Amino acid sequence: QVQLIESGGGSVQPGGSLRLSCAASGRTLSNYAMGWFRQPPGKEREFVAAISGSSSFTYYSDSVKRRFTISRDNAKNTVYLQMNSLKPEDTAVYYCAQRRITLPTASKDQYDFWGQGTQVTVSS
Repeated sequence: QVQLIESGGGSVQPGGSLRLSCAASGRTLSNYAMGWFRQPPGKEREFVAAISGSSSFTYYSDSVKRRFTISRDNAKNTVYLQMNSLKPEDTAVYYCAQRRITLPTASKDQYDFWGQGTQVTVSS
């Protein structure tokens, strides 16, 4: 059984940075696409970023492009989301997810395993 555990969330002022981590157990991350999604208060879960199994391809939502960076360390079985220049509208619960194939996608319905989420709050 795959377990994905997010960490690194917290409270930060606008303009600040956070780095989220997603550690996998029960199954290697290698060769499988990973994604980050978020769910703002009272809204649907939305795509943030995704990365292919080999890190060759990355995708970002327009709202986070050039501010967030997704990366992975397959040797550590961990995926990261570096978030810079944070804005209040980035406030959400952030989830990592894994597909059963190497090709990433922005569609949350195409991911097979999910973490429990970590809260990110951006406020002055």
